[in-house]
Amino acid sequence: MTTFKTSLFAFVAALSLAMAACQPHEGPAERAGKSIDNAAEKAGQKIENAGEKIEDAAKK
Repeated sequence: MTTFKTSLFAFVAALSLAMAACQPHEGPAERAGKSIDNAAEKAGQKIENAGEKIEDAAKK
């Protein structure tokens, strides 16, 4: 039984390494998409900050 568990562990470890090695690298379109997402998020944060400043100014 111990040999079976050891063999199973070795198989799972080898399979995990093989799966990790087969991960596709991101291409230029994926990098561009991430860049656009980051830019949109930053713009949204700036708009939100501007809105908060307007609210604060209106309260005063």
